Formats: sequence, structure tokens, C-alpha cells
Amino acid sequence: MDPVTSIRPLLAVAVPGLAALIILFLNNREKLRDLVSPLAAVVLFAIVASMAPTVLAGGTVDLRLFEILPGVEFAFRADALGMVFATISSLLWIVAAIYSIGYMRHLNEHAQTRFFACFATSLAAAVGGAFAANLFTLVIFYEALSLVTYPLVYHHEDEEAWKGARKYIVYLVGASKSILLAALALTYSIAGSLDFVQGGLLAGVNASAALLTVVYFCYLFGFAKAAVMPMHAWLPAAMVAPTPVSALLHAVAVVKMGVFCLLRVVFHVFGVRLVGELGLGIATAYLVSFTILMASIYALTRDDLKARLAYSTVSQLSYIVLGAVLLSPVAMVGGIIHMAAHAFSKITLFFCAGSIYCASGKRNISDMAGIGRRLPWTMGAFFIASLSMIGIPPTAGFISKWYLTMGSVEAGQIAFVVVLLMSSVLNAAYFLPVSYAAFFGTEAQESPTTTIREIPMVTIPLVATAILSVLMGIFPGYFLTLADGVVK
Repeated sequence: MDPVTSIRPLLAVAVPGLAALIILFLNNREKLRDLVSPLAAVVLFAIVASMAPTVLAGGTVDLRLFEILPGVEFAFRADALGMVFATISSLLWIVAAIYSIGYMRHLNEHAQTRFFACFATSLAAAVGGAFAANLFTLVIFYEALSLVTYPLVYHHEDEEAWKGARKYIVYLVGASKSILLAALALTYSIAGSLDFVQGGLLAGVNASAALLTVVYFCYLFGFAKAAVMPMHAWLPAAMVAPTPVSALLHAVAVVKMGVFCLLRVVFHVFGVRLVGELGLGIATAYLVSFTILMASIYALTRDDLKARLAYSTVSQLSYIVLGAVLLSPVAMVGGIIHMAAHAFSKITLFFCAGSIYCASGKRNISDMAGIGRRLPWTMGAFFIASLSMIGIPPTAGFISKWYLTMGSVEAGQIAFVVVLLMSSVLNAAYFLPVSYAAFFGTEAQESPTTTIREIPMVTIPLVATAILSVLMGIFPGYFLTLADGVVK
């Protein structure tokens, strides 16, 4: 199918960017300002959805703007892999926008205009990365996302926030300024282009295996947002940010940008065949398996709910990379759809953590005994999202973990079946006790003046995302079709 030339990929980037400018303009008109994000999110999702029929049919939507260097353009392309990421980001921005308004208003947070403007701009960067046609355009938006989320991480502007934000920016920008730029320069030197190519830009180039291996690992660690150990420490540090930011970091944009970039490298820079010939797939699989298990063990030791969820994210991101580098078609499909499964489930879990904090001021799991009887919708949604993280049917996580497990068998790599099973047991060990204590634990004696109740503008979005986690498990066809389009 011939590419369709259209301005829609650029419009998808422009809508949240324009929303950010309008939010800044409406600084003193709070009610109007707060309407901008949900409306812009709906428009963005409509634009992304309008490209879905073309991409599902095997086509692409292209827009080439201008050339930077010979073989290097600033250009957009909506293809199957990009559509997975763009669909997740645009759909979840709708519920995240509503949730953020309820959260920020209830806690009377300061600098709300800056918060909403940066939030919108981060979505522009995420969608720009999703629809990037080459490494140059991708890295531009990757860097922009790092910079625009920095004010969100230091939002509270206290000592803890500044410390976490420093680690955040050092890891993300430091890695890209050194390792990632080296990878780009070497790729351009070898191939004379930075375009994404079906089957791999570097497939068939005249370069030594040692040089290609160096380039590969520069990408693996340069895209630090993927949080592969040891490039993971920024993620728990960033939990000093408000909960809507944590949800943005973990589900909507930032970490998804990291693993998305690595999938681009495997599928469209190196190509599946070259990764296999160089023996990089199995080497990476063992590396990310270590991340999967160690991060889960760290999660078990954390009493702060957001910290536990942060280490869970470090673990779950490596499922996505594992699926790609196993190089079997079924495993690759599993890795791609786990982007969506994790997004719907993890945003629910962070929304729930924020709801608990808004309603009770509690952060530590040890203080949450009995809270499920006060916040039944919140903790019910938490339980459903936990089941998805563990991989229990009929949730989204079951679908992706099933494909990952069957893909490991297809690749003849039984060791990774064991890793997936052990990880699921660890998932259950650090998620289920939270729900059990919330519903069946003995509630601590509260002050007579303490009122713990659900907050509608916070609770409705988390219930919606919990439902999405189940619906994807029952009707996974859209994401499976896109994933099949990537793997073919």
C-alpha cells in the first residue's frame, strides 16, 4: 500500500503544543484554563484515530518537512509501531487530564498553570516521537520530553524535589548527550542515513560486528528512559513529583518513549535478522531478565506505595524489551502489546495511589489497613489493575504475558519462561498484600475529625482506566493487528 501524504501527524503534535500556549494565556482564568487539556486531549485522540484505518490496512501516513543533512530529514510517519504508542498516549491523556484537574484542585497545589502547560507539552513531545520517521526526529522529541518534564518533577520545589529532579535530568539528558549522540553519529557514518527502514537500516551495511555491537549498546543505554539496569535510578527518584506526573512518567509518555525507542532500534535500525546474527538478542534478554527480577525484589522491600509502583515499572518495562529481543514473532507481538497492557494498568495503580493520598494523606502501605472499606472504588480498581500486572485473565496483562511466554517457547528459550513465571509470582507478592490489607486489615484508629471518602473527579478516571484494562484483555484485536503489522 502506497504511503498517504497528510498533515495529520504534524497536527497531532501541534494540538497539545497549542493547548500549552492557551493554558499559559489563561493563567488568571482557572475554570477556562482547566477545560483546555480535556478538550485538546479529545481532539488529539480524534486525529490519531483518523489515521488508524490506513495503518491497520498496512499503509503509512507520511509528512516530510525539510532536510537537515543529506539523508537526514525532519519528517513524520504514522506506521503500526508508532500508532501503538500514539493511541496509548492520546487516549490516556483524556482521563489523565480529568484526573489531574481533580487532584490539583483538591490539594490546592501551587503553580497549576505551569503544571498543565508542561503536561500538555510533554504529550506533544510523546506524539512527535511516536510519529517520527527517522532517528533524528525521534531524538529531537526524546530530548524535548526530558526537558519539559523536568519542571513537573521538581513541582513541589522543596529539597527532596530538587534532589529527585537533578537525578532525573542527569540520567536522561546526560545519557543522551553522550552515549546516544555517539550512537547517532556512528549510525550516520555507517549508513549515510538515519531513516527507519523495514528490515533494518543497518542490515547489509559494510561494518564490523564489533562496531555494530558498540552502536547497539549505545542505543540500549543511551535511551535511558527505558530504565534498563543500571540506567534505572532516575525513575524511583522522580516519585517526588505529584501523582499525576508519576502517572505521566510511568504510563502515558516518558518510560513508554524509552521502550518505544528501543523497539525502533531493534525493528527498524538494526532489524531482527542482524540482531540475531550478532547474538545481541539473547545477550539483551539476559540483561533485561536481571532487571525484571531485581526490580521486583526491590519493589517487595518498599513500604511507600509510589516507590513500590516505581520499581514495578522498572521491571515491567523490561518485559517489552524482552519480547522484542527474543526475536520470535509471537514474543515480539507480546512485547509490543505489553506497552498498552502496562499503560492501562499502571496508570490505574498510580491514580489509585493519588486517590488514597487525596482522601487520607496516606503514602505508606503499612498505614492503609482497612482503607478499602472507605475507598471501595479506588481499591477495587487497584485490585483489578494488580491482576493485570500479575497476568490474570481476563485482563490486558494476561494477553501480553501469554504471548511473551509462548514466544519464549517458540524461540526455544525456556529459561525466559522461568523468568516470566518467577516475575509473575513476585508481582503477586508485592501487589496482592496491598489489596488484602485494604479490604480485610484492621483499620487504624483515626481522629474523629478525619473524613476519608472518594473524590469523584479523581475516582471516575481510575475506574475508567481499570475498565480499559479489562476491555483490552477481552478485545485485544486492535493492538494485536498493529503488532502483527510491525512483526511482518
